[in-house]
Amino acid sequence: MAKYFDVHPQTPQTRTIGTVVDSLRAGALIAYPTDSCFALGCRLGNHDALERIRSIRRLDDRHHFTLVCENFAQLGQFVQVDNDVFRAIKAATPGSYTFILPATREVPRRLMHPKKKTVGVRIPDHTVTRALLAELGEPLVSSTLLLPDEAEPLTQGWEIKERLDHVLDAVVDSGDCGTEPTTVVDFSGGEAEIVRRGAGDPSRFE
Repeated sequence: MAKYFDVHPQTPQTRTIGTVVDSLRAGALIAYPTDSCFALGCRLGNHDALERIRSIRRLDDRHHFTLVCENFAQLGQFVQVDNDVFRAIKAATPGSYTFILPATREVPRRLMHPKKKTVGVRIPDHTVTRALLAELGEPLVSSTLLLPDEAEPLTQGWEIKERLDHVLDAVVDSGDCGTEPTTVVDFSGGEAEIVRRGAGDPSRFE
């Protein structure tokens, strides 16, 4: 049964954030809000939780998981970024964008695209997410909470708990965070390629 945490959207309760992070360190899979929509998240080395994400969403091995990072310094540990790409991404973060880039050796092989050796990264503009990341001190491995055969992600914390109570360890709820996923920009070929148009304004990469 998933624990339910009601978190203030502007001033997240320090004790609650600490409890959620303790559960992540103990191996939890959580649902949490971002600046685009709810996501599923776990620690980088949590193989069991990663497989649960694959099962919940019915994902194959070509799916790009996203490393949700607190800041640019953290992001730079996990992806290779040249100067031009650095400037383009820096200008758009924090925000509702996911960037696909060549992964560094810090990224476990199972998180990379099997052929391209790339991974998705992002820095969200959401107070609760950033509080979780600051307390955790490392990225969250994440995937949009979009269930198979459904057109839109789940948006209500209580509904997520109700429907996924048996497969999640915790639900973090800070109110409605929308249904539009991030805009995905692939920089792995050197030039910006918009893979998905979403909550972030894509025009800056066109």
